[in-house]
Amino acid sequence: MFAVTATQTDPDNPLAGLTLGEHPEPKVPDGWTTVTVKAAALNHHDLWTLRGVGIRQERLPIVLGCDAAGLDEDGNEVIVHSVIGTGSDETLDPKRSLLSETHDGTFAERVAVPRRNLVPKPAALGFEEAACLPTAWLTAYRMLFDKAGLEPGSTVLVQGAGGGVATALIALGRAGGYRVWATSRSEAKRARALELGADQVFEPGARLPERVDAVMETVGQATWAHSLKSLRPGGRIVVSGATSGAVPPADLNRVFFLQLSVVGSTMGTRDQLARLARFLEQTGTRPVIDRTLPLAEAREGFAAMHGGELFGKIVFTL
Repeated sequence: MFAVTATQTDPDNPLAGLTLGEHPEPKVPDGWTTVTVKAAALNHHDLWTLRGVGIRQERLPIVLGCDAAGLDEDGNEVIVHSVIGTGSDETLDPKRSLLSETHDGTFAERVAVPRRNLVPKPAALGFEEAACLPTAWLTAYRMLFDKAGLEPGSTVLVQGAGGGVATALIALGRAGGYRVWATSRSEAKRARALELGADQVFEPGARLPERVDAVMETVGQATWAHSLKSLRPGGRIVVSGATSGAVPPADLNRVFFLQLSVVGSTMGTRDQLARLARFLEQTGTRPVIDRTLPLAEAREGFAAMHGGELFGKIVFTL
């Protein structure tokens, strides 16, 4: 079958190990099944894998891709939850992994997954839209509605509007009744954020009209000081990533004095993925898709993500 794989890793030139071509059919352990992939979404996780982060070298070559929507063995339309683990919250399983870390991922004609990882796809969502949900949109859903501890009407600052998680935070926050502010270095992306539902947009580090109830932090080192300064006393920073660097300056005095909370967040559970899909079905909210490409043209999508040339998700179709 045709697949997109990582055949080597290079921290400086991640696309050097990106290989497109034939790959063996997936092996199906007991309790697992196969899904015929109709659409799969690209994530920064895939670039990190090509850089050698979170992957054992002896596991190469490995099929890339965490997210997918497609058809199960009975022809049912499904969304693939990409966290492989056990327990009611598989994200807390110390032995958890994502598809494309230990097991082959979703950038292929077929992928093997545990049966428990399949979520029915609402008919109202297209395969391309549904493929965006398991990583970026589920992370945003958990950040806003689980970890942030907010009530409707609260003010939320989204740092770094443009990526998959950030655009999901803006759209979900708007649909959830929050007042959403967003930052971006790009004037064009700030304009897009307003179109998506942000109430106000700002340049990075700008002084805000007032302090916010929560900050959604996916950038890290470049925005951390601004995130701390932007929070009201008792506010909360929810962190799910650090694309600009993972060593933010420590300002513990401010954290302690204002009683700020810093909460880590990651992808949600299978049950939360099912609720997210229903939420989109009920509200009409839809993922922002920057571009859709055939899987055979995946290199173009990887290059766009590597260069930061996107607003929303990049989706591959089969």
